[in-house]
Amino acid sequence: MNMKEAKEVQDLYLMQQAYATLFVTANKVQARSDRCFKNITSRQFMLVIAVLHLKEDDTTLNNIASKLGTSKQNVNTIVNGMVKKGYLEVVPSPKDKRAVNVKITDAIKVELLSYSDASINFLKNIFNKFTNDEVEILWKLLKKLYEYDGVKQDGFEDDIKVDLSLDNL
Repeated sequence: MNMKEAKEVQDLYLMQQAYATLFVTANKVQARSDRCFKNITSRQFMLVIAVLHLKEDDTTLNNIASKLGTSKQNVNTIVNGMVKKGYLEVVPSPKDKRAVNVKITDAIKVELLSYSDASINFLKNIFNKFTNDEVEILWKLLKKLYEYDGVKQDGFEDDIKVDLSLDNL
């Protein structure tokens, strides 16, 4: 094997290891996150965060899917489960008669408030061996990886103003 071939083999090995580590880390973090929340999964939690990061009239299944980097069908399944629990409601979209918008309910606001400390402690726990600079570098690298196919991440950087006042309680 010449030096060029040896470098290609080493490069492929590193990519395989990075992919495998990313895959199992994502599964591990999701499983641990699911234990952090009592009545919702981490996927449901992130869906609510995605809804909160979209403009009120833009909370369609397609827009939520785009925000989460997943399919409309996957989002629809999660939304339907959360509607059954009373955490979300689905209303006609004012912009597109074929679409629906997802709205959060007081029930999910109560859940979010109850998980506030647990979610902060969860994040502190996963990143406890990282400096702030390392977390920032990791974030930048993950965003770069997300864009491998040319699609930019519609991230969660914007500060959101969450109205956690309870309308019906």
